[in-house]
Amino acid sequence: MLSSGGLAAAAAGAVAAGAALYALSRLYKRSDTTGSSAKVVVVLGGQWGDEGKGKLVDILAQTVQVCARFNGGANAGHTLVVEGKKYAFHLVPCGMMNRASKNLIGNGVVVHIPTLLEELAQLKEFDPAALSRLFISDRAAVLLDTHREIDGLIEAEKSSSASGSLGTTKRGIGPCYASKINRNGLRFTDLLDVGTLPSKMRDLYKFQDAHYPGSLARGDIEEEIKRHVEYAKILAPQIVDSTSFIHESIARGERVLIEGANAALLDIDFGTFPYVTSSSTTIGGVFTGLGIHPKQVDCVIGVVKAYTTRVGAGPFPTELHDDVGQRLRNVGHEYGTTTGRPRRCGWLDLQVVKYAACVNGYESINITKLDVLTGLPELKIATSYSLRGKQLPPSAMPAGLADLAAVEVEYVTMPGWQEDISKCASFAQLPAAAQEYLRAIQRLVGVPVSWVGVGPGREDMIQVNI
Repeated sequence: MLSSGGLAAAAAGAVAAGAALYALSRLYKRSDTTGSSAKVVVVLGGQWGDEGKGKLVDILAQTVQVCARFNGGANAGHTLVVEGKKYAFHLVPCGMMNRASKNLIGNGVVVHIPTLLEELAQLKEFDPAALSRLFISDRAAVLLDTHREIDGLIEAEKSSSASGSLGTTKRGIGPCYASKINRNGLRFTDLLDVGTLPSKMRDLYKFQDAHYPGSLARGDIEEEIKRHVEYAKILAPQIVDSTSFIHESIARGERVLIEGANAALLDIDFGTFPYVTSSSTTIGGVFTGLGIHPKQVDCVIGVVKAYTTRVGAGPFPTELHDDVGQRLRNVGHEYGTTTGRPRRCGWLDLQVVKYAACVNGYESINITKLDVLTGLPELKIATSYSLRGKQLPPSAMPAGLADLAAVEVEYVTMPGWQEDISKCASFAQLPAAAQEYLRAIQRLVGVPVSWVGVGPGREDMIQVNI
């Protein structure tokens, strides 16, 4: 941390870097920065996940015709409060909460069908016709119980190793993607041929058992085959050529909302490897996970929590191990939607946000959970990292764990606010200190702040123009 004498210089340097980043991003400027009118909008997580992407997606989904997921599986969680009821989803797109929208699970997603059917059952009260609005790519991977068993075996093996556990959700995500890369995994197109489905499943189990003995008992295998034959009957009408589906939707002039699971720093390539997920969570994953091309995207919004959290193991430069960190966890209800694990909490890290902005090319940022900071006497924002005496550029994130653990974090300190902001309906109604906090984020990152979350409900989101 810098001394008080160096704060002004650090802030000036960070602002200059942010301005340069902003200027670069404007080369690719699109017309709509809020996602309110753009034809194809992408919403991505800008930290280590759990930023509250679901709320913005839920808001934007009310005015689109198609909502699509492109990556991940049931390891991600979206929690929504709609019509006074709380919904927790792991697989279905948030657009399912718009009764008039079509929803697509893209080819980049790995799908555990029992979990999917449980979520559809949860939705029945909200919309009895929910299944008819959900479409699944014929190229999406089928995640089986054996993948979950193997995930647990791998985690147990790593726990006893020198490097330790990765802290996965044990939902089978990595092993399912491994089956895809090994080219022996099941895809939804295989469900359309129930004559060959059993033999394909047995071949996969034979391969899995050879590499992970005892990962699934023989009786369980036969039962799972029977279940998937039944699943095929239920889901066959909803299995589509997803590339054609989404291109035809765009050609008809329908508005498309694309929601990301996980976040930039969990990306298999750009995240804090190996403490990452198994899919592409950044903008490149949109194109490979849905089959659209870059020219079709009109607006990319990064969702950023007003502080920083992460679940499980891995580096976390701004983590707080004191009462402030515990307070953020308690007030922010920072426990995983998928696992229930307590999240680690820390100050807002703008080196992370700037890096994610460089990778994803945000038009704007949605700041969430600003209300959680209410009551703190002062706030700190991490503006940049230095490594071995050299300040890193905004587009940099150390690839090596040792380097990331060794960074010196440079902070600016700002006054907090005591006023309740949960009822604020505009930027002007926010306390002066909260306004300045948001201005600082916009100034330091170099990307406009377009949305601000001040509470848990859909109605607790302010659209701003700072």
